[in-house]
Amino acid sequence: MWTQITEHISQVTVEDFKLKNQRSVSGGCINQGYSITNNKVTYFVKINQASQIEMFAAEALGLKQMSETHTIRVPKPICWGMAERVSYIVLEWLEFGRGTNDSRQEMGRKLAKMHAYQGSSQFGWERNNTIGSTPQVNTWMDNWADFFAEQRIGYQLKLAKRKGGNFGDYLQIVEKVRGLLQDRQPQPSLVHGDLWSGNVAVSEIGEPVILDPATYYGDREVDIAMTELFGGFSGAFYRGYNEILPLDEGYKKRKTIYNLYHILNHFNLFGGGYGSQANLMIQEILSSPDILV
Repeated sequence: MWTQITEHISQVTVEDFKLKNQRSVSGGCINQGYSITNNKVTYFVKINQASQIEMFAAEALGLKQMSETHTIRVPKPICWGMAERVSYIVLEWLEFGRGTNDSRQEMGRKLAKMHAYQGSSQFGWERNNTIGSTPQVNTWMDNWADFFAEQRIGYQLKLAKRKGGNFGDYLQIVEKVRGLLQDRQPQPSLVHGDLWSGNVAVSEIGEPVILDPATYYGDREVDIAMTELFGGFSGAFYRGYNEILPLDEGYKKRKTIYNLYHILNHFNLFGGGYGSQANLMIQEILSSPDILV
């Protein structure tokens, strides 16, 4: 396996890469991670089952598109493919350090600049990808309410039903979400899509970094909402973001809708108490006034 991967690295970098050392490192919740080096250059390699090759291809494309906005730092994808019975992606190795209030505030500014980048007039993406290991459907749509109600909440509810979840009337929930978002027609933003504290870092020189994206064009508020879901983001981050791109009126009411997507996904991935949390959020959404101000 490693011979094929290092040969691929040599091919795309046009520099002979002879593996001198490898060690296991964290690869996130669903991948095996490795640091590999030839004693001059180090790369980060993520390994998964061969069936996950499209997940890695989508990750590489998402990182490339975020990099092309020239706003916030992301790991550079080197190559990806299949070797023996596994799929892999090779990424630039970044050394991480401890963040400061200044670096967190700068992260907020740079994320806002990425969100302000105008790369699409529609919601969706050019290919489907994954949120964790769950398929994420990104069929292009003109209307944000339709996109989020159908391709985010509706899709997760269908998966949850197959896993034994009991979240009430599917059509009622989807139509309520559609109705609550009907007057929300934001400029499509390139979003990270899975922006929790485990997917952000600061380089050893203090540069903000985001990684492991579930990229698509959507309402920028979906990223901000997720930063509040599992904690880990400081007030400095939000101050920096609002300096560049202040949040719109009604965000605090919409964030429950946006975060329901992730809680349903966590139920589908892990089960447990996420089902109860999802039901509480659904009841809050169903009891909301028909128009969010």
